Amino acid sequence: MRATRAGWCFVAIVLGVGFAALNTGNNLLYLVLALILSFLVLSGLLSEMSLRGIRVERRLPSELFAGTANRVGLRVLNDQKRASAFAVSLEDRLEGAEGQANAGRAFALRVGPGETVDRSYGWTPSARGDLAFDHVRISTRFPFGLFVKSAEIEAPMPALVYPEISGGTSRSGTTTGDGSDERGGAVKRGDDLGGLREFLPGDGIRRVHWRRSLRSNRLLVREREGEASGEIEILVRAAEGQPRDRIEDRIREAASEVVSHLEAGLRVGLRSPRVRIPPSTGPAHRRELLTYLARVSPSELSASTSDAPEQDGVMQHEEQA
Repeated sequence: MRATRAGWCFVAIVLGVGFAALNTGNNLLYLVLALILSFLVLSGLLSEMSLRGIRVERRLPSELFAGTANRVGLRVLNDQKRASAFAVSLEDRLEGAEGQANAGRAFALRVGPGETVDRSYGWTPSARGDLAFDHVRISTRFPFGLFVKSAEIEAPMPALVYPEISGGTSRSGTTTGDGSDERGGAVKRGDDLGGLREFLPGDGIRRVHWRRSLRSNRLLVREREGEASGEIEILVRAAEGQPRDRIEDRIREAASEVVSHLEAGLRVGLRSPRVRIPPSTGPAHRRELLTYLARVSPSELSASTSDAPEQDGVMQHEEQA
């Protein structure tokens, strides 16, 4: 428990009235002093009732991306049968290499007896990798705002932050089934027109069906048969002695490619100097690819550990029918 600015002023008044009462022996001053002290007792009891029986459950989103605002949920439960909790502030704390840090804050005005209140806050991780949430600090200034009473609720939870996802298109070209490079598209072309689909990053502007796009108020492109069966394998590697910041940029680009191509319905694989993940689809495969990119160290991507061909120093895409 700590005093607020108003609380320190109140304590100064208590000391002043008490000093005057002792020196003058005035019964009225003793009565005023007793009333002021009763305020302190009442404040302590009510603030204690507000925090007693409070439990907090943390709920993380299914995917956490660095550089993106992620919504973290906090469920506040009041196990008391009669007393309500008022003005409860929540501070979610996480533990890192440099000690504990504040991930985010939330506020609940009232949590009735036996009730559950859901709150959330926005949290933007600064870097990819593993981290751990430590505890949730709950505090209240109820009822008079003179003191802040707080308590720590242990709620350890590991979390994995995926690399930052950019909205740009692919830097590298893709290889079509006949061996020719197609820099303007991210999928393989077929021979017969198969229908229309939404515009994706990397699609050529010539494939846009303008008449249907104007009718539907969204960009539509002509899809040719054979596109849906494409497979893309992303090779991510680093040249020896390359700066760490540059390697991290390449990892972010690889993660962006994984998300973009999987959402386009393609079979996506990943290859590094030490690991190869075969092309596939589905949520489990997406999680496997992003997990590897979130935990891979820059030293594992060194080009000296593999004889794989180098394209643009770090990354290339291969596509098969």
